[in-house]
Amino acid sequence: MSNIHKALEERILVLDGAMGTMLQRYKFTEEDFRGERFKDYPTPLQGNNDLLSITQPQAIKEVHAKYFEAGADIVETNTFSGTTIAMADYQMEDLVYELNYESAKIAKEVADEFTAKEPHKPRFVAGSIGPTNRTASMSPDVNDPGYRAVTFDELRIAYKQQVEALLDGGADLLLVETVFDTLNAKAALFAIEEVKEERNIEIPVMLSGTITDASGRTLSGQTAEAFLISVSHIPLLSIGFNCALGANLLQPHLEAIANKTDFAISAHPNAGLPNAFGEYDESPEEMGEQIEEYLKKNLINIIGGCCGTTPEHIKVIADLAAKYKPRKVVETATL
Repeated sequence: MSNIHKALEERILVLDGAMGTMLQRYKFTEEDFRGERFKDYPTPLQGNNDLLSITQPQAIKEVHAKYFEAGADIVETNTFSGTTIAMADYQMEDLVYELNYESAKIAKEVADEFTAKEPHKPRFVAGSIGPTNRTASMSPDVNDPGYRAVTFDELRIAYKQQVEALLDGGADLLLVETVFDTLNAKAALFAIEEVKEERNIEIPVMLSGTITDASGRTLSGQTAEAFLISVSHIPLLSIGFNCALGANLLQPHLEAIANKTDFAISAHPNAGLPNAFGEYDESPEEMGEQIEEYLKKNLINIIGGCCGTTPEHIKVIADLAAKYKPRKVVETATL
């Protein structure tokens, strides 16, 4: 744990890029997703990327290695949908522990290989905890605003199972990411605090929200500053934003929180906005130019990429980050 705090003081840390974008390059078929073990499974499994940690572990290993080679200090586990709530879509709730455990184990093996080769640059594994496909603070039914598709307690229990498996598999830190509903995130944070207490351990926690559109708010209606305030009671390693927007559109939201917290600040934006086909066209160089603005303005401590980013994007970002000093953490928050 002290290792990552030490590294944060020394340099801007680089997070990996998109897992999904990389897996699309393999063009895996339904049969590839199933592998031998799930060949007779009753539901379609194509698209269940987390399952590939079991059925195509070599591909997951290769993706992590490519990001480390590109200069990443931290890779995220292949567990964005690794809760019973999200896995219900595939009727795979029973596999959740194994999916998270194996994903963390794969990432940790690759991280250890790179750390052994370059001891001066330790590599870390962040257990990726996604937002689930439910929202705790809003109704999915416009005709019944009081209805909720999930409760806080259901989320807490699901997240706790995921957290335990990620830690057992070897994750160095936890990343609660793509937060569109802060109540969901609070359930995850509550679960993490429970596990820390039960195991009598400390584990660094990164928290990353997502600003959904030009309104500058999360889906559940919070501005960047409100999001920060509502989670600042938890001892976080970092807070920041990812996904939804490209680097240039994300900048004002990072500026809104950078001088108001003593947490480290993270960002992993998309490679621009998706085109008409849902693809991301922004080149590594174009993205790098925008991210350099963050660095010039001393806004961040951890930088990486989300949808559409590749090892090529991360290499450009890592090369830029190496030229700048990390954002100085303010001694007292000015909230």
